[in-house]
Amino acid sequence: MQITDIRIRKIEKEGKMKAVVSVTIDEEFVIHDIKIIEGDKGLFIAMPSRRGSEGGYKDIAHPIRSTTREQMQTMILNKYKEEFPE
Repeated sequence: MQITDIRIRKIEKEGKMKAVVSVTIDEEFVIHDIKIIEGDKGLFIAMPSRRGSEGGYKDIAHPIRSTTREQMQTMILNKYKEEFPE
């Protein structure tokens, strides 16, 4: 699996959410609405999710392996920092 495109839409409002991301995989599959969040320990990504009937949130799409998630997070945050240096 190769991430072939990352598109970032910066959120201008104050708050913890900094951007919304779309990731293309192998130029054939897109995941929309990955969020970049500012947490206590810095930036991290949150996969697209929806609210369940019991009030909690459940991911709609997510990596199965932690190494895949780390790779995605690194690539997304590097692109964010490149496009929006602070």
